[in-house]
Amino acid sequence: MIEVTTLTDGGQRPLDVATRVAGFLEGAAASLDVALYDLKLGPDTGRVVANAIEAAKARGVAVRVAYNADFGKPVPVPAPPQSAPVEIERLGVPTRAIPGVPDLMHHKYVVRDGGAVWTGSANWTDDSWSREENVLAVVESPALARAFALDFEQLWQSASVAESGKVEPRPVDVAGVQVRPWFCPGYGDALSHRIAKQLGRARRRIRICSPVLTAAPVLATLTQIVCDGRVDVGGALDQTQVAEVLDQWHESGVASWKLPLLERVLESGRFAGKRSTPWAPDAVHDYMHAKVTVADDVVFLGSFNLSHSGEQNAENVLEIHDAVLAERLAGFVDGVRSRYPPAVGAGRRSSGGLGAARSKP
Repeated sequence: MIEVTTLTDGGQRPLDVATRVAGFLEGAAASLDVALYDLKLGPDTGRVVANAIEAAKARGVAVRVAYNADFGKPVPVPAPPQSAPVEIERLGVPTRAIPGVPDLMHHKYVVRDGGAVWTGSANWTDDSWSREENVLAVVESPALARAFALDFEQLWQSASVAESGKVEPRPVDVAGVQVRPWFCPGYGDALSHRIAKQLGRARRRIRICSPVLTAAPVLATLTQIVCDGRVDVGGALDQTQVAEVLDQWHESGVASWKLPLLERVLESGRFAGKRSTPWAPDAVHDYMHAKVTVADDVVFLGSFNLSHSGEQNAENVLEIHDAVLAERLAGFVDGVRSRYPPAVGAGRRSSGGLGAARSKP
């Protein structure tokens, strides 16, 4: 079984998503392995999730929580986590802090009883569940759960991002649907090339939601496709975070070769850009946060931004070969795209088209 849920800015209440999370946790009979980049919930949502974890512990379920502990790398995407170690420790279950330096533990997954997985792009925060675009997936499959369990064990035993993600992306059959799990950083560069390869094979449509678009294999392939003009391409980015990337590129010298590629894609007018609120500790976090790519009938979804830094973080992606799901998620991307103005690049920054002040890590 594969169940995919999409979230939109203002489209659902955080309590509804918290109830869905709790329902997944309540199904555990033996074990829950939780890997979260960000966990910071309000009183109502926090109570629902905490109660589910405490109830699982009370009935003898072995619960472990791994979380990103630090932020020491000046990258604009993803935004720094809000979770406080003291709040996580209050859950009263074994925890493991994974240092987010130099690369982030960016997962948002749960492995339940070695037979089901909760994953996707949404952090466990009220804003993530109510003010951001996100995609969630629940998959019941022992074979898929085993891959996630191997990744979790690598994180848990090493407490190191660099030592994780070394799980071979073998395809598994889920009720007749081919699903291939990908993990970074172990297979980060291979994942970018895999997505680029599927984009290059597309003959009908390509749809992308990603906060930024900077992974070199993906960006180069997409530029060629846009220039050829033979495939229907569309998507949505986070305009504020694109601005951050452009600033960083100019500081690092990457702009000389990557910027022309990104500019060509954005000049096509095929991508929208959400003018999200620049990051601040007390600001609303309303990013265009979904990470989904559709290439004809193949879907990639998970925690992975289409960025070079994403290749080096601890990330996970499901590659799903399903025409029905691809059609649905292509429609989701089109819906997000229709809500926001066109994304713009450096050429329109002086005219005010690029949006707000820089966010702070």
